[in-house]
Amino acid sequence: MKTLNLNVPVKPGSDQNDVVRFLAAKLYESGRLTLGQAADMIGMRTVEFADILSQYGVSFINYPASDIKKDVSNA
Repeated sequence: MKTLNLNVPVKPGSDQNDVVRFLAAKLYESGRLTLGQAADMIGMRTVEFADILSQYGVSFINYPASDIKKDVSNA
């Protein structure tokens, strides 16, 4: 996997780890990272990362509605 280094401005007094967790959660939500990749990004086990997704409004189940419709029609 390739890596990318970003310079993200953080407000004084902000927790920079929170910024990284937010980015990981949103990259998972968008499908750009798997759950395992997002967890690795922030140095957490997959189970621990899954627990914090709700803090950022991200569902653990990342299954597009279009895929659900296909599955129902194929059943």
